[in-house]
Amino acid sequence: MSNLIIAIDQSTSATKAMLFDENCNVLARHDIPHKQFYPQAGFVEHDPEEIYANTVEAIKAVSAGHKSDSLSIALTNQRETVVVWNRLTGKPIANAVVWQDTRGQHQCSVLKADGKADLVMSRSGLLIDPNFSASGVAWLLDNVPGARAAASRDELMMGTIDTWLIYKLTDGASFKTDTTNASRTMLFNIHTLDWDDDLLALFDIPRSMMPEVLPCDSIFGETTLSGFFKSPIQIAGVLGDSHGALVGQMCFTEGVGKVTYGTGSSVMVNIGDCPLPPPPGLVTSVGFSAWGKTFYAYEGNIYSTGATLKWISDQLKLIDSPALMEAEATSVPDNGGVYIVPAFSGLGAPWWKPTAKAAIVGMSFATTRAHVIRAALESIAFQIKDLVSTMSDALNGKLTELSADGGPTRNVFLMQLQADLLGCPLILTEVEDASALGAVLMNGFARGVWSSPKDVLPLKKVKRTVSPVKRTDINALYDGWLHAVNGVCNI
Repeated sequence: MSNLIIAIDQSTSATKAMLFDENCNVLARHDIPHKQFYPQAGFVEHDPEEIYANTVEAIKAVSAGHKSDSLSIALTNQRETVVVWNRLTGKPIANAVVWQDTRGQHQCSVLKADGKADLVMSRSGLLIDPNFSASGVAWLLDNVPGARAAASRDELMMGTIDTWLIYKLTDGASFKTDTTNASRTMLFNIHTLDWDDDLLALFDIPRSMMPEVLPCDSIFGETTLSGFFKSPIQIAGVLGDSHGALVGQMCFTEGVGKVTYGTGSSVMVNIGDCPLPPPPGLVTSVGFSAWGKTFYAYEGNIYSTGATLKWISDQLKLIDSPALMEAEATSVPDNGGVYIVPAFSGLGAPWWKPTAKAAIVGMSFATTRAHVIRAALESIAFQIKDLVSTMSDALNGKLTELSADGGPTRNVFLMQLQADLLGCPLILTEVEDASALGAVLMNGFARGVWSSPKDVLPLKKVKRTVSPVKRTDINALYDGWLHAVNGVCNI
């Protein structure tokens, strides 16, 4: 077989390796979870060395038995999570600061109070928020002993997880990122497609720490995996996970969007090749760069969707697995007035309330486990509804198509509720791992397997389309959610 591609999907909870053929069929898969560290309130960390070791193990597992000259690697990753490491030793100076981490909240609040929000928005397309990488890097420089001094000597490097893995896989030969990951750092100018000196100065981050930025459909380096492959194989096709899903769902034209259901969730819609200012509550990011062009996207990010279900099963122990939640949720006719506002790390778009705290509201003595589980599932659909409504209004109704991917799409109850709330069909594709597929497509574009979007459009396979059902209770149900959110935001 030729043109086999190992797609690495390095997510918030695990490292997944999938072996694709050139028809985008998955031939093998290997998943390895990694530890989550919560050293204090608001802090969320990963061990970069553990993630790299898991990546190596996963690559080896799916490539066993295949010739090295037929292989290449594509990469998609959890965005905003950032690593700072020493240029001389190649070792991280601390654990990675995860996108859910809020330790940078104080600095973000100071910058907003100083009137810097317009500057940051006009250059980066982003709101000032600890979700994005910059404040986490600044915190590490200010709080890890010796970090500021090392940075002033040009001894430190920083990068999102893609940059860290590329650097490690190439034994330090390649220090690069792509435009999508760069656009989520709050340090990248989406108009010039380069690091912005004024934004770097706001966070006191030396430019020498920053990686080279390439289009998504580029060759990022080569690896032998420390001799595992007899000859080097290319690393080609890199983009952040939500952007990977945008490409994997074939959202190549203006007005076409996608919903990714994961640990958190992202709604993203292609707005064309002009970086339009976002409406309140949304951000503008690089959607993807390919074929010599850059396409932009409106996006809203939700911090806790799949993570809420994991909390219900792992922390509260209300059920053994999220996979069992549908049966439990549908064992009651409604949520019994119970709503979960999952602000475990604050609320993301369109609310942007980083100090909000999670809450379960509306409980009574009649509340059962089933009501709480149903409320957890419903919270996912409500948050997606918040974003899609804002986005559709901004595009004057030009949001023409919405595709969905991710594990929760298997939940029939959740998908039907989602379509009912949105009032439009929801297209579910056969490929659950759309982020990985997007990286594979960019890999193929980079290596000349395909030359244009029309070459890959026939590969999109729709599993089913969920059409909305008219419900007399849907508005009241959603109003209850808005009331719950407003209560949490005003505490």
